[in-house]
Amino acid sequence: MAALGEAAARWASGLWRRAACAAAGFGGRRFASGSQSPPTFGFLLDIDGVLVRGHQVIPAAREAFRRLVDPQGQLRVPVVFVTNAGNILQCSKAQELSALLGFQVEPDQVILSHSPMKLFSQHHDKRMLVSGQGPLVENARALGFKHVVTVDELRAAFPVLDMVDLQRRPKTTPLPRNDFPAIEGVLLLGEPVRWETSLQLIMDILLSDGNPGTGLATAPYPHLPVLASNTDLLWMAEAKMPRFGHGTFLLCLEAVYRKVTGRELCYAGLMGKPSLLTYQYAEVLLARQAARRGWAAPIRSLYAVGDNPMSDIYGANLFHQHLQTRREGAARSCAAILVCTGVYSPRAPGPAAPAPGGEGPPFHGHRDLGFSPGLLQAAHVVSDVLEAVQLVLGKEGWAL
Repeated sequence: MAALGEAAARWASGLWRRAACAAAGFGGRRFASGSQSPPTFGFLLDIDGVLVRGHQVIPAAREAFRRLVDPQGQLRVPVVFVTNAGNILQCSKAQELSALLGFQVEPDQVILSHSPMKLFSQHHDKRMLVSGQGPLVENARALGFKHVVTVDELRAAFPVLDMVDLQRRPKTTPLPRNDFPAIEGVLLLGEPVRWETSLQLIMDILLSDGNPGTGLATAPYPHLPVLASNTDLLWMAEAKMPRFGHGTFLLCLEAVYRKVTGRELCYAGLMGKPSLLTYQYAEVLLARQAARRGWAAPIRSLYAVGDNPMSDIYGANLFHQHLQTRREGAARSCAAILVCTGVYSPRAPGPAAPAPGGEGPPFHGHRDLGFSPGLLQAAHVVSDVLEAVQLVLGKEGWAL
């Protein structure tokens, strides 16, 4: 993980230098909005539970963007949409947001949970088993992975592996295959539909060192590289109670692997909020957006608005902590703003560190995150995204 951190730092540093050069190339051009000076702040907005619930836009979101969009339909300040969703194409998510919010959202304003996997070039040439749903192959290739095999393709090649559903069991025993190229890693882009099938086949790949048609007397360890995005245990849709997220699937996979092998499942990378890489990626996209609009002033203050304390607030505070110690880059702060329209409810106990003997509220974060209770504390708690936008515009001295 130390090597990964160094690679991430070099990647972010290179992106920052290119973004700064792009901003300088715009010279003295200014944003045409009357007497308003160029913005020195930007928004990182979560989507589910902040702007929408399921397929329904939250009314406060439309009103918030009436404050953020000028009469020409252009944003007054840089905004990126940072979601832990991943079962959709970036361009499709941008189109969906455009229709819901009533202004043009560009694809490069949308950060999906797996977007920072573009960094992991050392795995891009490997033959990877990919799990999730939606446009899996298209998303994997957009991230740079050249050789991917879906769980359905693996099941079709080895039908005897999937035995839970009696209706899907093969009626005859097929001939064994020895012409299937070995799998070299596992890519987990989001929660799958048939969890039992994905759990079984991913385990088969890990236990067989990528050759599921064979059997090994001892499970290899370290196992093949596993890259995963979105560790959210829960998320908020139209239902009154939170729904299982990809973090719940990862929890199941980790538990099964530990029970079968006696060892811990290890990740070569975990992406999505609260990953530090996700926020570094968002910062660079904000700088590029400002440069493209001709806003010469550096973006110093970031405001991250979310509904999930364990992903949105924890990640924003972790990034703010990082900003206090780094030496390059324009941003100086990242304030975490928690809304009450999604996972978080002021009436419910929040996630806390596990107490001895299992007492106290449960910890909903991923086991590899560690836990720092102070990072769950939002700088501001507001009712909805409209109140969040009004708060920020007031703090920055902008007209509401």
